[in-house]
Amino acid sequence: MASQEPISSSRAALDLTYVLYNESSFLSQVLALLTLTPILLNPAYAALSVWTRELLFLEMWAGQMLCECFNYVLKHIIQEERPNKDLGDGYGFPSSHSQWMGYFASFLVLHFALQHRFITTGYRVLDVARIAFLYAFIIAWAGAVAFSRFHLSYHTAPQVLWGFGIGVAFGSTYYTFVEYIPRRWPDSLLGRLRTALLANPLSTWFRLRDGWAVWADSGTEAHWLQWREAWDRQRMGAKRRDAKAQ
Repeated sequence: MASQEPISSSRAALDLTYVLYNESSFLSQVLALLTLTPILLNPAYAALSVWTRELLFLEMWAGQMLCECFNYVLKHIIQEERPNKDLGDGYGFPSSHSQWMGYFASFLVLHFALQHRFITTGYRVLDVARIAFLYAFIIAWAGAVAFSRFHLSYHTAPQVLWGFGIGVAFGSTYYTFVEYIPRRWPDSLLGRLRTALLANPLSTWFRLRDGWAVWADSGTEAHWLQWREAWDRQRMGAKRRDAKAQ
């Protein structure tokens, strides 16, 4: 059995989840939780990728990691200090949290605007309200996380704004190359690469798929209808068996 480390030994905080905030301020407490969003999104990416096997989620996750690597390179080229060194090590320009959320928001908004189509509610007002709420929620969430870095004194306003802007630019460019061009021009080099990625034996073994290439909503409605039909048959069969038993 491994022995415990002595209490007197030198210890360090895990910066990934270590957030200092003003405990007397409710706003600071909320923003301290929101600032953990980038950390929590990684398991969400992993779960969606494994559960759905959708190429989109793998692309988005890979792009998120590339954007983070780009942030690391920029920080070590520019080498601008944080406004408060007591809150963490490393350089401050551009803010990695802000860049992360800028990428996340731009990729999702472009996907919902250019590719995904929800099943209509039957009322245009509700359809428009739904998509407007979705856009507002994504942008507000991303903006709140970026603002948290400034409010909690981890970054200056320019570090946050530049980080968010770089993330938006990176996410928009990345989406254009991995999603928009291959779908808009399937015979282009990027389109053929996408087809090859989906059709190769390894992807087939992994059951990698592109639901949006077949259904406007990636198959959500079709899968639900299939489930409902099977479920109704199952219920009717159970009722007939009960009737015969009586």
